[in-house]
Amino acid sequence: MPKRKLIPLPSAAFQILLALAGEDLHGYGIMRQVAEQTHGRMRLGPGTLYSSIQTLVDAKLIEETEPREDVKLGHERRRYYRLTSAGRKLARLEAERLADLLRLARAKKILRGEYV
Repeated sequence: MPKRKLIPLPSAAFQILLALAGEDLHGYGIMRQVAEQTHGRMRLGPGTLYSSIQTLVDAKLIEETEPREDVKLGHERRRYYRLTSAGRKLARLEAERLADLLRLARAKKILRGEYV
C-alpha cells in the first residue's frame, strides 16, 4: 500500500500533534485536550482518535511511552503517547501552511471582524 501524503495533515491528526506538544497524554487525555483547545469545535470519537493515533505512530510522528500506572485509576494502565521531533517539525510545517492560507484569506478580504 502506498504511503499517505502527510501534508496537508488531516485536521484530527494536526489537533493530536498539537495536544501532545504540551505533554505526554493517553487516548482519553488527547480527546479532552483536543476538545478544550478547539473550544469544543472538534470532538474526536474513539474510532477517529485511535485510527489517527495508529497512523501517526506508523509515520513516527508520535510514539508510545513506557507503560505507567495511572494513580487516579488504581492499577489500570493506560497507553501514553508523546510527540517525536519529526512530529513537532511536521506540526510546525502544517501550522506555517495554515498561517499562509489565513494571510491569503485576509488579503482577499474573506475574513472580517475578529480574524482581520
